[in-house]
Amino acid sequence: MSEPRVTHYVSLLSKKQIKRIALNLNFDMIGSPNFGRFVYDGDGSDTGTAGPNGSANIESVINRYFAKQKLTVKATAFDGRSDYGPFIDVGIPAGGLFAGAEDIKTAEEAALFGGTAGEAFNPCYHQACDTYVNNSDEGLDQMSDATADAVLQFAMTRTNRAPIVTL
Repeated sequence: MSEPRVTHYVSLLSKKQIKRIALNLNFDMIGSPNFGRFVYDGDGSDTGTAGPNGSANIESVINRYFAKQKLTVKATAFDGRSDYGPFIDVGIPAGGLFAGAEDIKTAEEAALFGGTAGEAFNPCYHQACDTYVNNSDEGLDQMSDATADAVLQFAMTRTNRAPIVTL
């Protein structure tokens, strides 16, 4: 679920301001201790739920980065659980990364990403123990490098519209 501040921010935007936002890059839970490498499914080809026009491009940029690194990713749906929600609700393209929360890692996912099947991606999700100590340095390194690459790719795009990054 989106932070109330993000929902409030987007609700205050005029139509002109919305048109000036090129995209929303969302990087959520990128250091989960039993991490996965999930990319939001901008075109809906894997999950059946596409983001607004332009979201497929964000997915493509991130997937190209991971392919160059020879790291496997898996698509994740826009399910409304993160700060991208208010942006896609008003038609702003969105995309980004997610390393997993309270869901249990499957054997297939453990084969793709490493880690332990049958355990949560982040057993401390939204609990008092969800601190920097509850972190995978390996996952954070991989995901933060992908984050930096995506931010750089879109920041270098010539446009009169500004990207918005939510962490």
